[in-house]
This record gives sequence, C-alpha cells and structure tokens, in this order.
Amino acid sequence: MSPFEILRPGGSLEYMNEDAGADWLKRLTTTFPHSVWLNPTPEEEWGHHYTIAVVKELMGGRMYPLTLDGLDAAMRALVRKGGSPP
Repeated sequence: MSPFEILRPGGSLEYMNEDAGADWLKRLTTTFPHSVWLNPTPEEEWGHHYTIAVVKELMGGRMYPLTLDGLDAAMRALVRKGGSPP
C-alpha cells in the first residue's frame, strides 16, 4: 500500500472513496476487536516501509507475518486475548 491509500480520502487506486483506508481499518477493528493483520511482506522488511508501521499501529500492534509461524502466533494471540500481540 502507498501512504495515500491509507491516509487520504479518495486515495484508492481502484476508485474514488470518500474515506481514507485508515478509516476503514478503524471500522474493522471497532466491528471486529479480535482481529489481526497477516502481512505477506517478510517481517525483516517491516521497518523499511512507512505504511506497514501505520497499519500495525492502526491494528493496535496485532500484525503477524504470513508464514506458518506467523499464522500460529496470530491464532494463539486470538485464542489467548482476542488478538493482543505477544
């Protein structure tokens, strides 16, 4: 994702949307407070991408790599405390 997709209304590349991506993520976490974000980008690269940091913050730190270990950690977090990071 590019920063404008998350931070600006109408920032989507697919169509004009009155809400920023951050607004949609806030709706997601409000509606589904026990949600996690599975990130396909290798975890060692997360610190190099501004938007990953923004999404992780919007998700309350509940971001896990899309790997077998990441899926296991995400599922354990969801069972333990509704998605709280370890």
